[in-house]
Amino acid sequence: MTETRLKTTLLGDTGLDITRVGFGAWAIGGGGWEFGWGPQDDDDSIAAIHRALDGGVNWIDTAAAYGFGHSEEVVGRALEGVTERPYVFTKASLLEGPGRTVVHSLKRDSVLREAEASLKRLRVDSIDLYQIHWPDPEPEIEEGWAALAELKEQGLVRHIGVSNFDVAQLRRMQEIAPVETLQPQYSLVTRDVESEILPFAETEGIGVIAYSPMGSGLLTGKMTRERIAQLADDDWRKRDPRFQEPLLSRHLDLVQRLTTVAERHDTTPGAVAIAWTLRNSAVDGAIVGFRRPDQVDSLLTAAGLDLTHDDVAEIEGTS
Repeated sequence: MTETRLKTTLLGDTGLDITRVGFGAWAIGGGGWEFGWGPQDDDDSIAAIHRALDGGVNWIDTAAAYGFGHSEEVVGRALEGVTERPYVFTKASLLEGPGRTVVHSLKRDSVLREAEASLKRLRVDSIDLYQIHWPDPEPEIEEGWAALAELKEQGLVRHIGVSNFDVAQLRRMQEIAPVETLQPQYSLVTRDVESEILPFAETEGIGVIAYSPMGSGLLTGKMTRERIAQLADDDWRKRDPRFQEPLLSRHLDLVQRLTTVAERHDTTPGAVAIAWTLRNSAVDGAIVGFRRPDQVDSLLTAAGLDLTHDDVAEIEGTS
């Protein structure tokens, strides 16, 4: 794939000019932990990152929690020797607990330790965007946010943001330091952020990068009942209600509508699902997870896919 110029946009008021689709590195953290995606080949992960960069993607979003450091290590390896380094975004606040489960901490010392470890694993001198992963423990969010502001002041991170925060929590953060970015879950199957959170972010000039725009694989067109039944035991999706009845039938019907629209645009249902999230004026970029290089090209088309009013009516079942 020769490098193409993907559509870009400014991420809120950060000054970062990001491609509308970014590389999401959750799944490449592998399996064996509470929110893992089953077994993953690191060579496939690195090849997928290189394919995305060749396709013009200019940012990667990962987190210390993904495989408890493994995803960051893989990203760091993939970027060794890359001449035009993409922006690297990562997150703190989820630590490894007993039995590879997640425990939460927003204590200052814990956040500072996490940042130091992430810098080493990613092999970078500064992190382009550092985010609080979850607002938990809730009483500690001011302490955690003050720690991120401290890291920014030290130059160890360039920009700071949050993920999965609500409006009340965002207001609390802004008393301490401006919230530059927000990372919410947003897709055709998870739309609750549309009512309050996205309008607030847009009004406040907070950049938004949406995660799981394909509903964690549900909307790719490749997720069938048979495939769900065969998911690895350490794939968190096996326990997710969206992948089970009664919701599953509704979601598979939605995929049929996405497929109809995809055929009109000569693309994939997954690309249409991503393009749908990018239609929201509050959303600057969509985080798309790739596990193999052959998954990349078809989904990058979402960055430039303009859906018509009729397309949207068909997708949402209002036509």
